[in-house]
Amino acid sequence: MQDKIYKIKGKVQHYAWGGYDFIPHLLNIHNAEHKPYAEYWLGAHSLHTSEIIADDGSCISLYHFIKSNPELTLSNKVFSVFGELPFLLKVLDVREMLSIQVHPTKENALKGFEKEESFGIPVNAPNRNYKDKNHKPEVMVALSDEFWLLHGFKSLNAIEATLANTTELSILLPLFKKQGLKALYQFVMEMEQADVNTMLHTLVRKELHKKATQQLTKFDAGWWVAKIFENGDELKHIDKGIFSIYLFNIVCLKKGEGIFQQAGVPHAYLEGQNVELMANSDNVLRAGLTPKHIDVAELLKHIIIEPIIPEVLLGKAITLHSPESEYLCPVSDFALNKIQWQGSNQYESVASTPEIILAAEGSFIIQDDTGKNKVIKQGEACYIIPNTEYKINSSGSVQLFKAFVPIL
Repeated sequence: MQDKIYKIKGKVQHYAWGGYDFIPHLLNIHNAEHKPYAEYWLGAHSLHTSEIIADDGSCISLYHFIKSNPELTLSNKVFSVFGELPFLLKVLDVREMLSIQVHPTKENALKGFEKEESFGIPVNAPNRNYKDKNHKPEVMVALSDEFWLLHGFKSLNAIEATLANTTELSILLPLFKKQGLKALYQFVMEMEQADVNTMLHTLVRKELHKKATQQLTKFDAGWWVAKIFENGDELKHIDKGIFSIYLFNIVCLKKGEGIFQQAGVPHAYLEGQNVELMANSDNVLRAGLTPKHIDVAELLKHIIIEPIIPEVLLGKAITLHSPESEYLCPVSDFALNKIQWQGSNQYESVASTPEIILAAEGSFIIQDDTGKNKVIKQGEACYIIPNTEYKINSSGSVQLFKAFVPIL
C-alpha cells in the first residue's frame, strides 16, 4: 500500500426511513429487493468503516489501514489532536421523517459514555445513548432541489401565534405566557401518553383532512404531521414528538444550500437528499418520532431551549473565479468544500490533512504528485494521504464534495 490516493468504498445503512432509488442510482446498484437505502457512510468509523479498493480489486479496512500507520495516513498533527480520522462523510436520502434529536457536547459525551460504561451497558445495546466519547456537530448541503428539516425553536412570537391559532394546543398558552418556553417544552415532553393522545387525537385528524383537501403546504406543521399518519396508522399511540413540529422552525434548503447544527440544537430531517459531514461519532439523544431508543430526560439535559434563527450557508467561493466553495463551520474536526464546474476544467490542490473526495455528479481523473492516475466515477470516492499534491481533470457537469480537517 504505497499509493498516495486510494479509491474507497463506503457502507450503506438500510434504515426504514430511507428512500429506494437515490442512493442505488448514485452507486450504480440495482435495488431488486426494494430495500430502503438511507445513508452511505464514507469514513473510518470503527463499526462501519469504509474499505480501500486496491488496484488488484482486493479490499482492506480504512479503519485498520489508518490504525496501522496513523502518522502517515492522518498526519502527525491530526493524530496528536484527534487520534483518529475525526470526520465522517455521508449521503442521505430521507423519505420519511427522522427522529427529533440533539447531539451532546464533547464534554457531556465523555461523561455520558463513561457513566453508561460503569453501568455495564453494552455499547451496541438498543437502550444506549452514548456510543462513543465524541461530540457530533454536523453540516449538511442539499443535493435535491429542496431539502426540508426542522431546526431549533421558532421565535417566541411565532410559538405564541401557533398556540393561539391551534385550538387543540391553545390550552398550553397560559403556561407558555406565564412560565416560558422551557417550562412549556418540558411539560409536553413529560406528558403522560394518555394525555398526549387526548390532546392530539382531534388535531391529527384535522391535519389529515386539511392535507387531503390541499389546505396545507410544506411550510405548515400540519403537513408533516399528516404525512406521518396518512399511511393508515391508528391514532391509539400518538408520539409526543408531534409537539416539536409545531414549535420548531421548518426550513427548506435549495440545492447547494447548507446548514450547520451544533451541540444542543434540536433538529429533524423531514424530506430530501443531502451530503452530510460530521464529527466521527454516533451519539444521538432522541425525543420521539422513531422506533429507536428515546430518552426524554437525557435529551432535556442537553437541549438548547431558546429561539434560533436558522442560518443558511450558501457556500462561499474560495477566490473570485474558483470552482471551489466552502461551507464555514465553527469546529476543528472537519471542513466541507464543494468543487463544481461545467465543461472541461482542472483543479489543483495540496492535501494538508487527510481528505475524502466524493463524486456526487459526474466523474473525474485524479493524479498524484508521482504522476499516478485514478478514475473516480459518479458515486465513488477517494482517500488522499496528507501532504499530497494532486490534480483533478474532468469535463461535463461535475459536482464534488471534499471533506478534510481545517488547518489546526
